[in-house]
Amino acid sequence: MKQASTRITLLFMQLLERQFPIGDTGQRMQLRTASEFAAQLDIHVNYLNKVLKDTTGKTTTENITERILQEAMLLLKNTDWNVSEIALTLGFNEIANFNNLFRREIKLSPTKYRAAAAVAPRG
Repeated sequence: MKQASTRITLLFMQLLERQFPIGDTGQRMQLRTASEFAAQLDIHVNYLNKVLKDTTGKTTTENITERILQEAMLLLKNTDWNVSEIALTLGFNEIANFNNLFRREIKLSPTKYRAAAAVAPRG
């Protein structure tokens, strides 16, 4: 059972990572929800969630959200794309949803995060 869980986790992480890095504003994340990943892996979403919770300590959605936010921070720091373009590439049809998620998790708006990242020393 442990081997199956490890394999499913690895396959999930590969599917998630394959969507990054986002190289241009025309690119879009294809898989965004736990259900979409489960369907791609041909397993039930509840099983995927249990496996990921057991192996990573986080739910499927938490793993996806964490990686999306990681990419959002990289794009805000390293591109001149506007927040709307970044939100769209990360699969948000509503820019407000992206802003709300970013603000809730990072504790800054995307614009304030970018401004702070611009003045932070690079190391």
